[in-house]
This record gives sequence, C-alpha cells and structure tokens, in this order.
Amino acid sequence: MNNVFLLLGSNLGDRKQYLQQAIMHIAYDIAPTTKISSVYETESWGKTGQPDYLNMVIELETELTAQTILKKILSIEEAMGRKREEKWGSRIIDIDILYYNTAIINEPGLHVPHPELHNRRFTLEPLAEIASDFVHPILNKNSLQLKNDLKDSLIVKKL
Repeated sequence: MNNVFLLLGSNLGDRKQYLQQAIMHIAYDIAPTTKISSVYETESWGKTGQPDYLNMVIELETELTAQTILKKILSIEEAMGRKREEKWGSRIIDIDILYYNTAIINEPGLHVPHPELHNRRFTLEPLAEIASDFVHPILNKNSLQLKNDLKDSLIVKKL
C-alpha cells in the first residue's frame, strides 16, 4: 500500500461543500481517507486580491501509482467544474499531491514531493496536524520542523 497526502483547496462558492464533495470523489475514485485535517482559512497565495481559501490535507492508502492518482485527481477537478484559466487563479477545487510515500518523482506535470510544499503555511499547518513526524524525502525535515522554519507570513487560521 502507498501512503498519499493530498492538499485540497477551494476559494469560490460553497467552499466547505466543495471540499466535502472532493473527499467523496476521492474515496470513490482513488481510496477512502485514513486521516483528515481540520479545515483552515487562508489568504490567497501567489495572487493577491482573491477570495480567501479553505484548505485541508487528507491521507490515503492506495495501490494506485502516483501517475494514476494524478489522472484521477484532474478528472475529479474537471467533473466538479474546475476551470484552469490563469495561474493561481480562483478555483472551485484544487487537489495537489503532496507526498507519495517517500518517492521523489520529477516527470512532466508530476512533481512529488510538491515543489512548493515547504514554502506554504496553508499546506504545512494542516499537514503538520495529521503527519507532524512525516519526513520530507529531499529536505530531511519532518512536517513540524518545516512549519517552524517557514518564512510565509500569510494568515492561516483553523476553523
């Protein structure tokens, strides 16, 4: 079995409902969750002036490959109405693969661990909540250490 951590985010419409719908789609198409973080409200990152996001991290155990998970995630986002119109633009749902076991994957369209994971408070707050001891396979620091080393000053609050 493969341990997978996914980041879910939404900043349009009924954000909580979209996160719940994404979890249901993931459970049906990929695998049920084994851990779910709290939901965190976050200022937009990368592009200011957008509505605040709700973010959370979930953990799954699956036999699927990372490539198959990515295909299924993109399909889920599309089925939920995600439009990819601009980088860091507002979105109904965003699902990112943070970790796939301790694998390091660098392929077109698939980079694991997520290349910005260690720079983003909105990722590390929920990740540290459910996997504080999980060690980043490149940086050799656990989630809690990465969170404590953050320079990101965006406001991230647990709901």
